[in-house]
Amino acid sequence: MTTTQNDRVDRYKARCLTQERNLFGRLQAAALASRTQAKRLLKSKGDLSITEWRVLWDLAEAGPLTVTEMASIQRTDHALISRTIPAMIEKGYVATKTGTTDRRTSLVALTAAGRSVFEGTSVIMSQRRAALSTAFSEADLDVFLGLIDRFEQFVEDPKSLSPATEGTA
Repeated sequence: MTTTQNDRVDRYKARCLTQERNLFGRLQAAALASRTQAKRLLKSKGDLSITEWRVLWDLAEAGPLTVTEMASIQRTDHALISRTIPAMIEKGYVATKTGTTDRRTSLVALTAAGRSVFEGTSVIMSQRRAALSTAFSEADLDVFLGLIDRFEQFVEDPKSLSPATEGTA
């Protein structure tokens, strides 16, 4: 290798080491790996997206819900759930009805077909959660979730950035 190639390799390795401690990047990579695993598992048991799976799970566990309630449960964007529901209606997995107390809201409910798909996929997803519990004890999970809570508080707090640190990720 030439000196230029060695320098490039050294810069690459140094950058990799730096990024090992970049919490923003590591969380994103972990979330991506988790999504990839879930997609693979869901594809092996049916043709569901992760969002569709989570909608089915929420409805199976909590009964009819609004899109806002599901977004809150899933800690995700309301629009993501809203965009998913029409395809799920078309597939026959869910049905909607206008709310009785607020006519501007709709309740989303699981259909018999949706329940069947949920039951067919819930086994593999339950196995996934059970396997995670072999890698993390309850105490580990409590610590991990506490750290995630602190991270979320940090990124949601506009005061967490001072002018000297703005623009860094």
